[in-house]
Amino acid sequence: MQAGKVFSLAQDNPAVPGCTVSGEILPGVICFSLAAGTDISAERYPGDVLQLQLAGRSRLAAPGGGITLAPGTFAVKPAHTDIGIAAEGHQDSIYLEMDLPKENTMHQAIKAGDVFALADLVPYQDGKIVNRDVVNSDHLKFVVMAFDDGSALAEHAAPGEALVFALEGKAEIGYEGETHPIAAGENFRFAKGGLHSVRATGRFKMALLLMRD
Repeated sequence: MQAGKVFSLAQDNPAVPGCTVSGEILPGVICFSLAAGTDISAERYPGDVLQLQLAGRSRLAAPGGGITLAPGTFAVKPAHTDIGIAAEGHQDSIYLEMDLPKENTMHQAIKAGDVFALADLVPYQDGKIVNRDVVNSDHLKFVVMAFDDGSALAEHAAPGEALVFALEGKAEIGYEGETHPIAAGENFRFAKGGLHSVRATGRFKMALLLMRD
């Protein structure tokens, strides 16, 4: 996961037939690849965990019932609850798990166990950029942003490692003097201190995961 390059987390973490694969991509952020027909038996977590679906579909089974995550959707898995995960249908399932710090501020509309589409959390506004924090803590910030056509974030330095998830439309990311077109479904990593900017080429939505020291 090299900084300064457009890539796809889903494509870079393919499933292995008949197997489940996992690996940490950032501190406290793990990418899982479940081959079609595989599952992870019920586990419980000491703290809340956010699961973000990248490709395929995941079926989450808990004592109170089950939910399905499709690409671009997420759910918060509550602490101390037995939850099993399976690749749904005949496709591989690729997703991220983020450990949520015990002390964090979560948007009031987000309830553990419910399914949310990231892109639906923010509206577009003419000529503006709209931001909404999903999770905010001393250790990480997960935010969703909506850019009107032509709107832009001026060049600035990332205070920590950051990961972009392009959700809708297209944009240009400036990074250390180079321009990188990015489209829905793609990702981009900023190194700590990396100078970057974002300009929408059409209406554009993205999520940003920022790791704080």
